[in-house]
Amino acid sequence: MKKLVIISSTALMLLAVGLAVSLPAQQGATFTGEIVDSPCAILGAHEKMALKGENNKDCTIRCVKMGGKYALLDAANKTWYQLDDQKKAEPFAGAKVIVTGTADAATKTIRVAAIKAAP
Repeated sequence: MKKLVIISSTALMLLAVGLAVSLPAQQGATFTGEIVDSPCAILGAHEKMALKGENNKDCTIRCVKMGGKYALLDAANKTWYQLDDQKKAEPFAGAKVIVTGTADAATKTIRVAAIKAAP
């Protein structure tokens, strides 16, 4: 009887672990803003970094090539987050977007699940 209880308990624990692993990861919240480079995010806009005649996309790409990281800037709320997935952000450089993911307030980073153009 004791062996049956131990075997049943072990089987239930393995089943619980298997279910937890197979469940889809949480997608988190949505964040809106503009995909910018980290120096412009810190400054709150492109105006101080953009070269004459340069648009937001060009400024973002140039600054990332110089070592900046892609970030999401919410200028209206004066907040920004670095994006953990730089490859997903790259096609949206300088564009208004909606990012789905999980924010880590301590590191000011969003773990990106998805990015799409804002309407």
